[in-house]
Amino acid sequence: MSKRGYGQYCGLARAAEVLGQRWTLLILRDLLVGPRRYSDIAGGLPGIPSNLLSTRLKELEDDGLIIRRVRSSPDRSVVYTVTERGAALRPALDALSLWGAATMDEPREGEVVTTASLISALRVAAEEGEPLKRPRAFTITVGNVSVHALTSGDTIDIGEGPAGESDLVIEAGPGFRDLLAGELSPRDALAEGLVSVEGDPALLDDFVTVFRIPYDHRGGSRPTHASASK
Repeated sequence: MSKRGYGQYCGLARAAEVLGQRWTLLILRDLLVGPRRYSDIAGGLPGIPSNLLSTRLKELEDDGLIIRRVRSSPDRSVVYTVTERGAALRPALDALSLWGAATMDEPREGEVVTTASLISALRVAAEEGEPLKRPRAFTITVGNVSVHALTSGDTIDIGEGPAGESDLVIEAGPGFRDLLAGELSPRDALAEGLVSVEGDPALLDDFVTVFRIPYDHRGGSRPTHASASK
């Protein structure tokens, strides 16, 4: 039996052998955003020991979920990218991300937001929201992380860096999670300085129409701001 095995002829057990190791899911989350150099992966996972990252990447290669390739760009850097089998995990990881976010309010002490974690969160939030009739370009900034979200009907493109020409720039503050949950209205979020924007403030209503991550109060989560109960 494999040293990671559970001794059961079961699809879930076999999946757990591959995905149940510490940091594995977050490595895959980052690579599902796009190809990454080793240094990029390490930078997006603060706290992971270098030897453990090397081990996990080797395991994922051996399991056929990622491959290494040389970029055709002038720097000829080596990047890791997901295989077709690795990409097939996206719906499952998105479902886990939504499940985990349902009882999250404010970050715990020491927790950070990374580019990949923000893109992943918005990708999941877009599945819960509704499309807009008019195209919109949003830039979302959390601390020193900025990503863009371009919406056009049912098509939504979420990626690294700010939008070229943003209709609205959103700087997430302490009310951003409540805003996505629908517990805090855009009007109250702006009035109380819990979220700030550059551009037409009315477009924040468009943003929360497209991007939504409700709380699951069965898990004990509750709004963290007084205005959320209004």
